[in-house]
Amino acid sequence: MSDFGTFFLPGPTEVRRDVLEAMLAPMLPHRGAVFEALFARIQDGLRPIFRTTRPVYVSSSSATGLMEAAIRCAAPGPILSMVNGAFSERFANIALACGRETRVVGGDWHQAVPLDVVESALRERRFSAITVVHSETSTGTLTSLPELAALAHQYGTAVLVDSVTGLGGVKVDTDAWDLDFVLTGSQKALALPPGLAFGVASKRYIDQASQATARGLYFDMVEFEEFVHKNQTPSTPAISLLYATAVQGEHIARETIEARWARHTEMASMTHAWVHALREETGEAFCVYAPEHARSGTVTAVALPTSLKGDDIVKGVAKRGFVIGGGYGKLKSSTFRIGHMGDHTPDRLALCLEATADTIRELLAR
Repeated sequence: MSDFGTFFLPGPTEVRRDVLEAMLAPMLPHRGAVFEALFARIQDGLRPIFRTTRPVYVSSSSATGLMEAAIRCAAPGPILSMVNGAFSERFANIALACGRETRVVGGDWHQAVPLDVVESALRERRFSAITVVHSETSTGTLTSLPELAALAHQYGTAVLVDSVTGLGGVKVDTDAWDLDFVLTGSQKALALPPGLAFGVASKRYIDQASQATARGLYFDMVEFEEFVHKNQTPSTPAISLLYATAVQGEHIARETIEARWARHTEMASMTHAWVHALREETGEAFCVYAPEHARSGTVTAVALPTSLKGDDIVKGVAKRGFVIGGGYGKLKSSTFRIGHMGDHTPDRLALCLEATADTIRELLAR
């Protein structure tokens, strides 16, 4: 069996060997022309992925760092947090930890937060920003962003988007959808090693950020904006990971972002059909946790019958040479997750699904 195409965790995802080998390049001064040329290559790769003409900020941190940055640098005022899973809940908790008055709407992990619920909150008072998780990794639920952004801007509210398991696998059109801040992590659909976060902010957001009095230092997006136009980062960057990013950006450009979206859609459809077939075969209550009209193209959470536990399935699949994810948060025992994202292909996914089905058949037969 090939070494690549066995690791279907919902992040970190598998990384191609040539991307890993790129990190063997020598160190270089990060205040100089050679680094600036490398950074410019990275910008050329990332802008089409975000679908933006704005610069892409590169942070040597996890995506959680840019989640905090999005809050700290938002204009003064309360935050409205849309919660429908563990990571959207984390975004709300970050707002609270940053000392922002925060109102949570939603709370039902089975669906995206309805827009009428959001609008009702916006009518009651003015919020400086809304936080939303585009692709909720804990549930596999996708929130539609164009309608949300249009609604929020009617009320003068910025939209702060965590697209950690979205961007690079699910369509994100930053400029056309008029999103204020979009962030992702390197280790998900971009198929890079962990350790970097990428973000794009609208000019409107950056202008408003100058009013924020608690931006801090390390995640000051006003400073990121100043440095990125010089092909620089404010602080010492993770140079080895930047080499990898430049190589992967060129790989994605050759595939094209549109073809990448289509490949992810195909893998998601395969997985959803597989869950339905498993239910039909076994007569057990297997189902895709996310509602049919709001499913992510990058990760599927599978709800289990009460006779099975997610951890048992994960362990059985590992014995067959594949890695999948257990349930997350309050869904830990009642679901398992398959990350069909990054540089994975439908043919390798089919082998993973076969190994998972064999494991489930074995467990049901006991």
